[in-house]
Amino acid sequence: MKKDFLCLSDITPFEGWEIIENAIKFKKGEKKSNILEGKNIGLLFSKPSTRTRVSFEVGVNKLGGKAVYMTSSQMQLSRGEDVKDTARTLSRYLDGIVVRTYAHAWLEEFAKYSRVPVINALTDFSHPCQILADIQTVYEYFGESVKEIKLAYVGDGNNVANSLIVGAGLFGLKLYVATPTGYEPNAKAYQLGLELAKQTGGKIVLTNDPVEAVENASVVYTDVWVSMGDSDGDTKVQFLKPFQVNERLLKHAEPNVKVLHCLPAKKGQEITEEVFEKHAEEIFSQAENRLWAQMALMEKLFKEFFGNKTP
Repeated sequence: MKKDFLCLSDITPFEGWEIIENAIKFKKGEKKSNILEGKNIGLLFSKPSTRTRVSFEVGVNKLGGKAVYMTSSQMQLSRGEDVKDTARTLSRYLDGIVVRTYAHAWLEEFAKYSRVPVINALTDFSHPCQILADIQTVYEYFGESVKEIKLAYVGDGNNVANSLIVGAGLFGLKLYVATPTGYEPNAKAYQLGLELAKQTGGKIVLTNDPVEAVENASVVYTDVWVSMGDSDGDTKVQFLKPFQVNERLLKHAEPNVKVLHCLPAKKGQEITEEVFEKHAEEIFSQAENRLWAQMALMEKLFKEFFGNKTP
């Protein structure tokens, strides 16, 4: 496994499934680990957060470590300190760093100059930890048949859509992604997903028709239409109105369809309150699984890193 986890393409399909299996074991109480005992893990956030911050803090604590929360606005980064200088400084104090920021290139530069592992907790391009939790959730519902069912993502081609595409390729899933014209997922993410799908037997289809995506789907996934930092929110909402996950759209899906949302939800936009509440169990299981999937990821990443360090 690589030193850093910046994108799902940084792990192999075998490593991905190992993480999912261990996440489920952590959740069931069948697995314990103190891999972070005596270690300090930094949480460097440029964006506000609920699930990401709390799940990582609790996960670090459960693995025996201590989380050190930092916001870029309260650091010298806010006064123009170089990214590489911040990385070189923090990695002399900390044993690992979780970063939630805007530009993916910023994260890549930070990781390049960090001595310790860096985990991507979200960038404008990618949200890989979220997708690990999503795959865990779908696997819990469908088991070994997860590779046979159809998954649909409906909405904005944002960082979640990008990572879901890479994740479908990595885990060999059948994914249809429906977005309006002009709001398609990132081309690089699509290419990564296709390359991985060749190895795993996955299938990735992009469409501008939400009905085509949802037709006979066992899982329908959506996310907020306007992400943090979006400058064209009002315009985007107008284009996305036909992509709302509502009862009318779900009539095209399998009768027992599962609905996922990575939260926070803007009810009345990307999903109706009626559908949200009807599928709250799936949605909040998905949110809970952020904790377990990230614990499994951290255990694997830091076990290999600490084991490979020269005393």
